[in-house]
Amino acid sequence: MQWDIVIGLEIHVQLATKTKIFSGSSTAYGAEPNTQANAVDLAMPGTLPVPNEQAFRYAVMFGLAVNAEIERRSVFERKNYFYPDLPKGYQTTQLERPIVGPGYVDIDLASGESKRVRIHHAHLEEDAGKSLHEDFHGMTGIDLNRAGTPLIEVVTEPDMTNADEAVAFAKKLHGIVTSLGICDGDMSQGSMRFDVNISLKPKGSDTLGTRTETKNLNSFRFMEQAIAHEVERQMDILEDGGTIVQETRLYNGDRDESRSMRTKEEANDYRYFPCPDLLPVEIDDAFIDEARNSLPELPDARKARFKEQYGLNDYDAGLLAGDSKLAAFFEAAADRGKDAKLASNWVQGEFSARLNAEEKSVADSPISGEQLGDLVVRIADNTISSAGAKKVFEALWTGENDNVDAIIDAKGLKQVSDTGELEKMVDEVLASMPDQVAQYQQESDPKKQKKMLGGFMGPLMKPPRARAIRSCLMRFW
Repeated sequence: MQWDIVIGLEIHVQLATKTKIFSGSSTAYGAEPNTQANAVDLAMPGTLPVPNEQAFRYAVMFGLAVNAEIERRSVFERKNYFYPDLPKGYQTTQLERPIVGPGYVDIDLASGESKRVRIHHAHLEEDAGKSLHEDFHGMTGIDLNRAGTPLIEVVTEPDMTNADEAVAFAKKLHGIVTSLGICDGDMSQGSMRFDVNISLKPKGSDTLGTRTETKNLNSFRFMEQAIAHEVERQMDILEDGGTIVQETRLYNGDRDESRSMRTKEEANDYRYFPCPDLLPVEIDDAFIDEARNSLPELPDARKARFKEQYGLNDYDAGLLAGDSKLAAFFEAAADRGKDAKLASNWVQGEFSARLNAEEKSVADSPISGEQLGDLVVRIADNTISSAGAKKVFEALWTGENDNVDAIIDAKGLKQVSDTGELEKMVDEVLASMPDQVAQYQQESDPKKQKKMLGGFMGPLMKPPRARAIRSCLMRFW
């Protein structure tokens, strides 16, 4: 039997506010465990939460960026469940009246077509703490620093049909929130976490199958792997005559395996009720207009500009525009190097490959866009060859030197660009070997003359002449 795959996503986006959503506790990363959770975060008796205005501003900016309706009146509820890293025993979230209503995001597919993924809503809520298992020898430690950190949870419609579409949407959303500046996008630290809802149905059927939710995927690669794994798991069960259990699952990317975490709860299992400590929050048109006026350039607009300003094709422009930090790096390299296409090739090629190999982000790069631009200049004006450019890039990356021209000179990578220079080198060698030249001129046998040429090639092919001669020959051959 053939199957249709149905995928929806829930994405938790950690907002880049300085303080938590209902308290003045810091959200700074890297503090000692349990040093950034105050009495309000723990819901101690006698404390009252106060909403963080910046969190609402960021949520509105997000809603505007995804073409969504902005709710003028939003309400917080308590979602009740018991878990060790949820100190209150409930999570303050939004259910019935979320701040961001229906919207959409258009994604580019590998086929060259675009597809619209609908957003059901996005709501504000607080994060829980973090359970630590590694260092406690059979016990679990609890760090409550994250408790109360503001999140927006973005819930899509089940509009995606394969892992490629889901990853494309996730990358597009990552590009949007980082371009907005409302999230740093660091998935390794939990700034964005993806829950994937997957179900299968007989091909062409209008009836959705039973879905599972795979939680807390923190990389695009793990998302792709988790979807493939879960689709195969469900397909095997259904084709063996079994039934899918609605449940929450966890995926281990290192082992490419998943396990059941718990049966999937319904809304009534959480006993939602309006939070008695928080009044409904109302925002007016002036607040929304202020947020709209503060919107920066977003990925789609940046893509269009890259095509127009730099002459890039649709694919290159889309790839570079999707990540705000990569886009800024490219622009610095292109503007400095005066050759946008060559800069694009190096950013997408050598530079991105090195970042991936060392699991670095653009922000962690040891070289700047301007330095890469200087390298592009020297490639474009034929000062160095492609092979030489890679050596310069390596020296920049490892910190051997931070100046492109200095590296070229130190390593003798400069190409000889005209035959006059080559003739001068040959003349110098011949002038230093008068006896051998005389013997060659006196020899009448062509075969012996050809053999004698090897004696002249030896000095020519010693450094530094050899490198210059090879580069010259490569240019003219």
